[in-house]
Amino acid sequence: MRRAVLCIILAGVIPSSLAQSQVTRYVRYERAGTTAIGVLEGQSIRELSGTLFSNPRPTGRTVRLDEVTLLAPVEPKKVIAVGLNYLSHLGERPAAKYPGLFAKMPTSIVGPGADVIYPDDATNLHFEGELVVVIGRRAQNVSVADAPGYVFGVTCGNDISEREWQRTDLQWFRAKASDTFGPLGPAIVTGLAYGDLLLQTRVNGDVVQSQRTKDLVFDVPTIVSYVSRYVTLEPGDVIYTGTPQTTKAMKPGDVVEVEIEGVGVLRNRIVRRN
Repeated sequence: MRRAVLCIILAGVIPSSLAQSQVTRYVRYERAGTTAIGVLEGQSIRELSGTLFSNPRPTGRTVRLDEVTLLAPVEPKKVIAVGLNYLSHLGERPAAKYPGLFAKMPTSIVGPGADVIYPDDATNLHFEGELVVVIGRRAQNVSVADAPGYVFGVTCGNDISEREWQRTDLQWFRAKASDTFGPLGPAIVTGLAYGDLLLQTRVNGDVVQSQRTKDLVFDVPTIVSYVSRYVTLEPGDVIYTGTPQTTKAMKPGDVVEVEIEGVGVLRNRIVRRN
């Protein structure tokens, strides 16, 4: 069932109005115990050798999408996130003068279809649908003007957040960085005009967030430039760019979908630990 659903949510044509160049959809997947990367073309994946960031080349092999399990499309060494980056999420708070950054752990990353674990002592777990930037080149102290050249592509993310821990802990380590708190995927898409895409989050089919990425307080080039002033970004690192509007508590059994126009749908179920 899971593979069949993935076939549906990844299919479709990207509107020409969204494309700024050749649009390519990169996926990472598991098949028969082996992990590989490839280019998604309709319901087929064209396998690539090497890594996405070092001249990957076609192997000549293709597999059907319904024969594989999609994984998080990248394995980042650094997972950085921006808070309070839509006016609609600020409430009574004033907009910041610079991006507010925090870190998630690489072990928080899970792929499409993976379960999000609701910790036993959690009481207020929220969704946060977000546009996620994937870095393609080593970036250190880059300018805003040059920053787009360091962006490999974009994908969907869900910055799972435990609000009580976020409010009471000294740091947001538990609240934001716990295992499975960083769903990512289903594909990294290159060639999109990511500055103006519709972002929607659904819980059990009901739309709970809906806003365009043009409404970011700090846009992608500004974020990448700012982060690179303090932390060297490496190929494969990711930046969650912030969530819009208000968020609500989830419960075990809920299915959360983050959909970004031209990118796809990231679907995950909230479950109790076995």
